[in-house]
Amino acid sequence: MSTAGPGMLSHQQRSMKRRRWGGLRQQWKLLGLFEIDQQHEFYSLTCMMKEGLAAAIQNTIDDPPANELTDEDFRLEVTQIHKDFTMETFAGPVFATLRGSLGMTEQEYQQSLCSENCYLQFISNSKSKADFFLNDKRFFLKTQNKREIKFLLGNLKIYMEHLRKYPHSLLVKFLVHRIQIPQRRKQKFFIVMQSVFYPDDRINAYDIKGCEVSRWTEPAPEGSHIIVVLKDLNFEGQFITLQQRSWLLRQVEIDTHFLRQLNVLDYSLLLAHQPLHHDERHQGLSFATLIVRAKSVNPGSSPIHMNAATVPGAVVDEDPALSLSETDSGLKTPHSQAASRSSSPRTCAKDAGPASAEAELQDFQAQNRRLLPNLKNPLHIIDGPEQRYFVGIIDIFTVYSFKKRLEHLWKRLRHPGRSFSTVSPQTYCLRLCQWVQDHTK
Repeated sequence: MSTAGPGMLSHQQRSMKRRRWGGLRQQWKLLGLFEIDQQHEFYSLTCMMKEGLAAAIQNTIDDPPANELTDEDFRLEVTQIHKDFTMETFAGPVFATLRGSLGMTEQEYQQSLCSENCYLQFISNSKSKADFFLNDKRFFLKTQNKREIKFLLGNLKIYMEHLRKYPHSLLVKFLVHRIQIPQRRKQKFFIVMQSVFYPDDRINAYDIKGCEVSRWTEPAPEGSHIIVVLKDLNFEGQFITLQQRSWLLRQVEIDTHFLRQLNVLDYSLLLAHQPLHHDERHQGLSFATLIVRAKSVNPGSSPIHMNAATVPGAVVDEDPALSLSETDSGLKTPHSQAASRSSSPRTCAKDAGPASAEAELQDFQAQNRRLLPNLKNPLHIIDGPEQRYFVGIIDIFTVYSFKKRLEHLWKRLRHPGRSFSTVSPQTYCLRLCQWVQDHTK
């Protein structure tokens, strides 16, 4: 009886790998993802990004950040010179600390972004001119303009402080780089951010802004495997059904109020849901049972190791300055047509009755985990009775500038009596909170 030699086994392994890779390529095309091969216009750029990221992350592996971040860490810019380009990493120790607090090692991060596979291009229906790339679908690489990056880095310290105070903030987590290609006299700023929709099997995805103008997307044909990110009007008639509704309402209000303080608008609540498998459904599922089914990722940690909430999911009391005043908030309850004023971010949670809502909120704060069972993923993935929900707030860099104010006036004339995205940060914040309140139960 003959046995296969090492050469034959190696050939078989390579053949299996090629078939598996070919199958993935076909799947990606169905999902709206396209492989960036040598004929693709972005092939050279993405190869440089991958090489630059590998070196930048290796730098953090070799020289880990200190336990306590300093002002210099937030201003740090490290430039690494490569053969055909230079890569600049901004505030590397800060973002490395953030990744560590989310239970992610630098080696895992490097492997995710810098494996031997080609990058993929994601075709987005976003109106922005940004390019989207990804490797293993855990992270997106998104190009940003210089103005947005300057705003982001200028507010990095208070962004990190917000994540420290609210470890379960829905705000997207990111990392900033700049790549320069001297021969072409051009530079690209890009961020690396977590994918809210990971893993993406069987999901229905929505980009929510809380308005109606240009907020409809033609769905994919019935039975299609293409992932189309739908919008507000596509979601009408549906509800987010969660035992943790009180917590979600409050966290959305806290995060949007923070963005309002930064004079930011046009951000989106990314929302996806997928049906639970039969063995995952349990109408009487308690918080305790949810905890048994979920694995904790680095419990008790926070982006900056100073006075952090010790329980994952706990939302520490906000400063009085962060509370919405009576004249600031105007959320309407589903049972009233008149606007009722809300005194603080806590007020969203009162619909279900004071006693039950407060008990539910305390239970959630004490025990919630934001993890898909058996998967390491520091995003908010929450099970309802029938659906699993993925939630995150993205695109947090658009400032209400003079140009945006002019755009607001023009849209008021063009769309009288209708709601559109370009409104003041205060209106945007309250309107998105109202949408979440109206579409949850």
